[in-house]
Amino acid sequence: MSLGSCSFVPPFLLERIAASSHEAADHCRLTLARDQELREGRTGPVTPSAAGPATGDAAWVVHTADHGSTLPGEVVRSAGDAVSGDAAVDESADGVTATLAMYSEVFSRSSYDGNGAQVVLTVHYEQGYDNAFWNGEQLVFGDGDGKVFGSFTKPVDVLGHEFTHAVTQFTAALTYQGQSGALNESVSDCFGMCLKQQLLHQSAAQADWLVGQGIFLPGIHARALRDMAHPGTAYDDPTLGKDPQVGDMADYVDTTDDNGGVHTNSGIPSRAFYLAATAIGGDTWEGAGQVWYAALTGGRVSADTDFADFAAATIAVAGVHADAVGRAWTTVGVTPGGSGSASPAATPPASGVVRVRRTGGIAGLTLEGSVDLAAGDPIASSARELVDRIDLVAPAGATSFPDAFSYTFEVGDRSVTIPQQHLSPEQRALADLLLADRA
Repeated sequence: MSLGSCSFVPPFLLERIAASSHEAADHCRLTLARDQELREGRTGPVTPSAAGPATGDAAWVVHTADHGSTLPGEVVRSAGDAVSGDAAVDESADGVTATLAMYSEVFSRSSYDGNGAQVVLTVHYEQGYDNAFWNGEQLVFGDGDGKVFGSFTKPVDVLGHEFTHAVTQFTAALTYQGQSGALNESVSDCFGMCLKQQLLHQSAAQADWLVGQGIFLPGIHARALRDMAHPGTAYDDPTLGKDPQVGDMADYVDTTDDNGGVHTNSGIPSRAFYLAATAIGGDTWEGAGQVWYAALTGGRVSADTDFADFAAATIAVAGVHADAVGRAWTTVGVTPGGSGSASPAATPPASGVVRVRRTGGIAGLTLEGSVDLAAGDPIASSARELVDRIDLVAPAGATSFPDAFSYTFEVGDRSVTIPQQHLSPEQRALADLLLADRA
């Protein structure tokens, strides 16, 4: 991932405005020039091991570039300080506080690196800068040109989006190119949306699913920068053009622009997230958000993971929601892949029946579920993923407790019974998948 590559506004939109006669054209040309310098990596690529936590005790520190380009700039507010009275400073302070809280309380993650790294933010970057970005080490926000774009600290999901680029850098490290790059962008939109909905106390069904709502100023015909529920409908304006994002593999854009269309094709996995979230129901951050986070951080997603393998990774960790997640992906034209990019050599069984039987418990009831691995439904796909990964051997020294459950797994001619407290995460996921709706 190159410095400055993970910016919020796609270059094709800035290029459109820059080529127009709009009064914001000069600002967009300057933004594009600055973004190009950053993409060319004049300070070189940053890897997770190179970034590391910043010094200091505060969870976050906001700087101002004072309309210049020197980063990080002058410190203007740190965690625990009173409000500054500068809207951009205080909006970014509130936003990073909420983002850190969400990742900690909902996903049990301490900052972007998982180890409590101090978050460095810079506001008032350049003069009329029309973007926000994560440069591999810190978050940076422009004030907008005041003609088309307003301040990039105003919509909180912009900050959540950029922060999640940092989380991705320190977990799956998705390459910012092609489908893996589109996933990188989509994941940021997904967790930026979780943040927005959490702060607004909205369920998946209540939310508008608009990314960057409020980033455009009055007079611009745009509801937001992106619409996760209906990709391609966020804006239609003489200056901006029509939103080109797609939401189905049938419309996938094969291009060399924008790192292989990362902002355009990201609508496909983003719409899958929306469909999964609304199918699961309740709060997105507790439903689909948990599934996507487990997939991103669970070791099955690596730098070059494509849509199909990411879909398979989400289904594999979805448990009782595997069917809903699988339907979401197939609805957008993505067929979940095989074993996933983290284990490319693995070959899941193509056929056979898998059975799981749960016995014991205080009521002494028995539950049993099965699936034919040759079936073409999402449950079979998810079961194949899990069967390929589980070890059908009881752990050494495994003992059961009074009124505890035991699980018997049968795969072909193999069978093993394992006490509940000794189940591996994969065994637990397989049991949950096959016993769903039978309790």
